[in-house]
Amino acid sequence: MNVQSVAGTTGHHRTRLLLGYAAGSRILLLTLIIIWRSLLSPYDTSASINSPCLSSSNSTNPPPLLLLPRVGSAIETSIVWDSVYFIRIAECGYEYEQSYAFLPLLPLCISLLSKSVFAPLVPLIGYRAVLGLSGYVLNNIAFVLAALYLYRLSVIVLKDQEVALRASILFCFNPASIFYSSIYSESLYAFLSFGGLYYFMNGTDFYAALWFALSGTARSNGVLNAGYICFRAMHQVNEAFYSRRCTYLTLKILLTGALCCLWIFTPFISFQAHGYVNICMGRSADEMRPWCQARPPLLYNYIQSHYWGVGFLKYFQVKQLPNFLLASPILSLALCSIIYYVKHWPEVFLSLGLRASSIEKKLVGSTLSTGTEGGPSTAGFPENDDSNMLQDDLTVGLRKRATKRENLVTQPLKSEALKSLQCDPVVILPFVLHLSFMVATAFFVMHVQVSTRFLSASPLLYWFASNIMGSPGIGKRWGYFIWAYCAAYIFLGSVLFSNFYPFT
Repeated sequence: MNVQSVAGTTGHHRTRLLLGYAAGSRILLLTLIIIWRSLLSPYDTSASINSPCLSSSNSTNPPPLLLLPRVGSAIETSIVWDSVYFIRIAECGYEYEQSYAFLPLLPLCISLLSKSVFAPLVPLIGYRAVLGLSGYVLNNIAFVLAALYLYRLSVIVLKDQEVALRASILFCFNPASIFYSSIYSESLYAFLSFGGLYYFMNGTDFYAALWFALSGTARSNGVLNAGYICFRAMHQVNEAFYSRRCTYLTLKILLTGALCCLWIFTPFISFQAHGYVNICMGRSADEMRPWCQARPPLLYNYIQSHYWGVGFLKYFQVKQLPNFLLASPILSLALCSIIYYVKHWPEVFLSLGLRASSIEKKLVGSTLSTGTEGGPSTAGFPENDDSNMLQDDLTVGLRKRATKRENLVTQPLKSEALKSLQCDPVVILPFVLHLSFMVATAFFVMHVQVSTRFLSASPLLYWFASNIMGSPGIGKRWGYFIWAYCAAYIFLGSVLFSNFYPFT
């Protein structure tokens, strides 16, 4: 696949090209799933077993005759791993304690689709098969939309349509692709997260907060998106301080940021409260589960620790070395992208961009940023390359001393050396911090093999890989390596995961 050929496309052609790649990649994955399910025997054949919901009456009536039973059976047997939980919740609701580890947005959407758009198919293939079909259709459409929003976000941040398109195409064939085409929450989360980031970068905080809140109802790590709101509020307060704005403006910024963050956390907290009411309320102290009496009663943390053994350093065992090896490519890519940023802009990273912003405000006396003319607003982030300014201050000083006949070797300004780089490192910084936190969590706390899909929704990975692939000299070599990695994991994922073998 020659991604370099995208350089000649412009405007709507880029969008159409990306949509073609996104839809084509989903068709490829679904085709591979069907092929491997047909050729290989699954490790676990219990996928089609589906006991009646606990809330339903014990009916002895035989199941209705279906017009296309083989099609329905094929769909039902493809529901494996965590997909079983999502379909069960969509059909029966939250019956068991461990089912509360799976957030409600995906099951709710599946249930709505199965009772509306796909309801006429129930007599043909059965209700559970319709639930599965709804999940497949929903997630693959959400993936295509996620790729489109990633491209729009990348254009705003990178200010380079070629790099943005290449990054988005990389996402279309990311190593966790099998999960984006299965009944998992990755596609919905990526769609809502990328969409929220797009509106966030356009300066519409409340609209972005709505999308972030919805992402928190798809996956628990969606609440981490509140960090972007906090980062912006921190910089706006810093800018107000150095611009000598009134206290009222500072309080307004803090209150707005707090309300947005509260809005993002509310769905997740409400879901945990729902679990507490269903499981703990109305029970005596002897009947209560251990987490019910904890303060605060954190259901999600208890489930992850009790049922799946998730916890700090709990996965550091010799027998888990193959899983660390499986996760090593995505972790290495993430670490390289973080190190690359820190190496090029250490002052921005160590000061969280605040020192760069304050120096710029002192030098140019600018007020709160409202975006560049003729383009999307960066909504509170400095418009200039702050790290370049910091290093340029030192370089200008060296040049002045050189004019006084001191024996010094001068170097070009940082802004001159990196004049081709159009992105603002302060704008990219929250993405770096977000990815850094997720990498630490994946490596030290989670089941490390989950890193492949856990980190796959980070835009920074694709921006870094796209930038490296576009570099002269080493770009072609790294391009082969990155594409080989993606192709290998797509192949392994489609073979192993679809046949109920462990993957990630």
